[in-house]
Amino acid sequence: MSFPWAAQYEPKNPLMKWVDSRLPLPRLVYNAVGAGYPVPRNLNYFWNFGVLAGLALAIQIVTGIVLAMHYAANADIAFNSVESIMRDVNQGWLLRYAHMNGASMFFIVVYIHIFRGLYYGSYKAPREMVWLLGVVIFLLMMATAFMGYVLPWGQMSFWGAQVITGFFSALPLVGAPIHTWLLGGFAPDNAALNRFFSLHYLLPFVIAGVIILHIWALHIPGSNNPTGVDVKGPQDTVPFHPYYTAKDGFGAGVFFLLFAALTFFAPNMLGHPDNYIPANPLSTPAHIVPEWYFWPFYAILRAFTVNWFWVPAKLWGVIAMFGAIALLFFLPWLDKSPVRSANYRPMYKVAFWILVADVLVLGYIGKSPAEEPYVRIGQFTAAYYFAHFLIIVPIINLFEVPKPLPNSITEAVLKGETEEGAPYGAETLASASGAH
Repeated sequence: MSFPWAAQYEPKNPLMKWVDSRLPLPRLVYNAVGAGYPVPRNLNYFWNFGVLAGLALAIQIVTGIVLAMHYAANADIAFNSVESIMRDVNQGWLLRYAHMNGASMFFIVVYIHIFRGLYYGSYKAPREMVWLLGVVIFLLMMATAFMGYVLPWGQMSFWGAQVITGFFSALPLVGAPIHTWLLGGFAPDNAALNRFFSLHYLLPFVIAGVIILHIWALHIPGSNNPTGVDVKGPQDTVPFHPYYTAKDGFGAGVFFLLFAALTFFAPNMLGHPDNYIPANPLSTPAHIVPEWYFWPFYAILRAFTVNWFWVPAKLWGVIAMFGAIALLFFLPWLDKSPVRSANYRPMYKVAFWILVADVLVLGYIGKSPAEEPYVRIGQFTAAYYFAHFLIIVPIINLFEVPKPLPNSITEAVLKGETEEGAPYGAETLASASGAH
């Protein structure tokens, strides 16, 4: 979408004029994140998390490059090389903890970003491609994080690789060859470690490329907003800079405070103590669990305990785990309500918060032992997860009566002001439109 009222880039300096005429990079930046990119005037702090995700990725790439200079992708010495980074490399402990906890912060930010999109309907037309590319980024993040978790070559790294890659062997006919191909052998060893290290180093740059496409796709229709109402004119927007660069700067400050607190005061809080024990193929840990950001999907994977229709339970679990993510690709077409924001959809709003609670319970079940009552609770919560997207949301589309939408973003903003006591009326709207 073009915004005819957007400010146009006009370089004043002769050098900048020369550069812009031959390589319009300053113009591109100006139109992407500067005053040349108008955004809805009512965005709240939940819109900070896209920028924070990019910031977290930058931290991961920078710390990862430096760590790769000291890491040895060899099964005989990988664990010791990580310990050497922690003890012998100058500030190596900080680099390792920042990278390890940076992954957790990255997933926290992205999960909030995803649920914000679910709440405000950011997956609906005309932003389907933005959503689809976002799900691709999420899948790439999961693959990168899994491979990174294997690299320290501790007990949980080794057995996590053994268990997770082993699930591919459940696929009929092609499963065993895929499993062998992934590991480079029949069990996690030097070949698997080298493959995972290479891909773990490569994929963040692939993620960065997809993020560029994600932002590019976003700039065509423009940003969604808490009302879900389309932009009607210049009165509904403000320039991205300085309004939202300042707002994002505040969000970045809070992010760094929390990141620093986690890195300096509780660096191992989100990790597993068994990963500080060298990998031992002859000693199976009592309870094998992945990193916390995989727990909901791990719970779905374990929810199948009996064979159905002559299909092994293990295969059903693998299908369900990948299906839980694949559902997100189809969400723009599963939810056919013309109203985007849950603020105006009372039934969907209730279903959304039940889904949030369901995912949190799935996460708790994913970290719990595979025993009762956790198995039974996991089965119910996994079933509800699929029911939300495949049954509940389509039924809500049929019976829900949305609340009246505001005529414009400006009207919604001014109505919010009247709820705090400011006058509201046609004259107020007219004066506000003239003022902006």
